[in-house]
Amino acid sequence: MNEDTGALDLDSLTAWCATHIQGFTGPLTATRFAGGQSNPTYRLAAPSGSYVLRRKPPGVLLPSAHQVDREYRVMKALQDTQVPVPRMHALCEDPAVIGSTFFVMDFIPGRVFMDARLPGLTPHERTAVYDSMNATIAALHSVDVHSVGLGDFGHPGNYMARQISRWSKQYRASETTPIPAMDALMEWLAGYTPPEDRVAIVHGDYRLDNLMLHPTEPRGVALLDWELSTLGDPLADFAYHAMVWRITPELFRGLAGNDLATLGIPDEQHYVADYCRRTNRTAIPDWEYYIVYGMFRIAAILQGITKRAIDGTAAAPDAVELGSRARPLADLAWSIARAARR
Repeated sequence: MNEDTGALDLDSLTAWCATHIQGFTGPLTATRFAGGQSNPTYRLAAPSGSYVLRRKPPGVLLPSAHQVDREYRVMKALQDTQVPVPRMHALCEDPAVIGSTFFVMDFIPGRVFMDARLPGLTPHERTAVYDSMNATIAALHSVDVHSVGLGDFGHPGNYMARQISRWSKQYRASETTPIPAMDALMEWLAGYTPPEDRVAIVHGDYRLDNLMLHPTEPRGVALLDWELSTLGDPLADFAYHAMVWRITPELFRGLAGNDLATLGIPDEQHYVADYCRRTNRTAIPDWEYYIVYGMFRIAAILQGITKRAIDGTAAAPDAVELGSRARPLADLAWSIARAARR
């Protein structure tokens, strides 16, 4: 964390919290979390407790971007389910308070791991963490969207076709030098979309570093960063984080090439089987398709980073290096696709 409060008006915010957060007492201090969140996030400290504030960036924004109101809505709806989310306190859509829409939720202490190999943990702890991660996404995909009031949270049906179209357009808009594998992937993915067996709440960015772990125990306590959540195909959501078994740590935070048994991490087959058991499936017939789609999506995102680096608008200092991984990731995805279609 750093001390930049991002020009938060603490007097105005304190007055709002006193009115909208039960049991709140000031005074209030704010510390901004470091990192690349597209929605600035702060830890709030007050005599009544610790909270987290997540806001839209100030200024003119694209209408579909930075929808913290959607993040608030989905986490509020999941409050009494098996999905671990922080307790939501209140949403403020009045820009007069701090300059943009924001919400306040409980601060949850915990640990965040970026490395899928979970350095520093014992094999037993790694096994438990992966089981918790599997149970969490299975619980999310098992929520009855209507019973929690999220029946209108997205556009059910045709999810994969819409996603492939979206990320293909994103890639074309940020294309710099040709990547033949991306051209082949776009054609291959659009040529067939798996039948959608069910509609579920999808997180949209489910991965290890978005699941906060308990400070000392090997289990998830808070699933965060719901900005891309919607209704859609849960298998695409599941495969997006299960790609780590196919990708090396050097390429993009993966597990490939590691001795998983020694680490205590389940192999891909067992991890998928656990998810199927928890979601009442016998198998996932189009599993390779979903894996390829996930890699294609990541490659399109990385290409966007490359374009921003060239344009001089990339925020990350390692944007050039990060963006350079788009090509090898696309090549890997295309090799899987070619093998799958035989």
